[in-house]
Amino acid sequence: MLRYLLLVLLCICSAGAASQNLEILTSGTATNLRGIGVFKNTIWASGSNGYVGRSTDAGRSWEWKQVAGFETKDFRDIEVLDEHTALIMVIASPAYILKTSDDGHTWKTVFENRDTAMFLDAMAFANKQTGYVIGDPVQNKLFIAQTTDGGNSWTPVPGPAALPGEAFFASSGSNLVIARQKPLMVSGGVHSRIFNGSSIITRLPLMQGTQSTGANSIAAFGQLLMIAGGDFQAPDRRDSILLISKDGGKSFLQPQNGPRGYRSAIAPFSKNAWITCGLNGVDMTNDGGLNWEAISERPFNSIYINRPTKTAYLAGPGGTIASFVTSEN
Repeated sequence: MLRYLLLVLLCICSAGAASQNLEILTSGTATNLRGIGVFKNTIWASGSNGYVGRSTDAGRSWEWKQVAGFETKDFRDIEVLDEHTALIMVIASPAYILKTSDDGHTWKTVFENRDTAMFLDAMAFANKQTGYVIGDPVQNKLFIAQTTDGGNSWTPVPGPAALPGEAFFASSGSNLVIARQKPLMVSGGVHSRIFNGSSIITRLPLMQGTQSTGANSIAAFGQLLMIAGGDFQAPDRRDSILLISKDGGKSFLQPQNGPRGYRSAIAPFSKNAWITCGLNGVDMTNDGGLNWEAISERPFNSIYINRPTKTAYLAGPGGTIASFVTSEN
């Protein structure tokens, strides 16, 4: 019995120590943040009500602005190319991508699409010149566009056919990732699949079947992939919400002890240390995804990892941005 009590106390102390590492950097702005990006000590964030936030001192101080003419729009994703340059994405029709090269003082429209079916979900860049944006089906094809000039212009490319009730989620801007210079995408809804290009498509052994279920986020560390999702209308449901692939998406396994519910974003510090977040909190693994430990019950939508500093930046409701520093390798 004594040994059991000591083990319980150790677990409680460990959980408490982990939660203390989650530091709130800013909160209170009237925006639900889903876009987060970092370049060295400069942090950018984007969200609802047309807000973009920027910090040049690793989060100690912040400047918040509503982009003129877009005060009612929802910037669901942001891609940071350097401390001065970023792109933000307006999701619904008319869909826009805006770019700034002067610290967010001015923004230029670099993409516009007024198709009533248009709904953008995520952006990702392979380097400062080449990037992709994906969106929900248009004429039964998943929407994909590419830039090769740093986001100054975008060209639609053929997308794979969508299944009935299949789409992408714009919960965190992370259902698209560049792995080995190629885009990987995960869909959700009635059907949940992974797309490695337009020809290699695999059904995911993840929760699916309704419009609120399926994959929300994919991240890569070499050949190791993790996919997070679930049901955002039942955020405490824990079954079949996270997948691990050790072979680049050819096969999948589920964790032994998974996160505590629906997760909208996942990201790696290293091969073993990963972090994931959702509507009911934040979890971390130190063993490659097999076992997850709660580090916070606060809701967050998205994650960006600054690997040189081993720091995760999380963005969520109420203009909240937090950082979490890990000592894991």
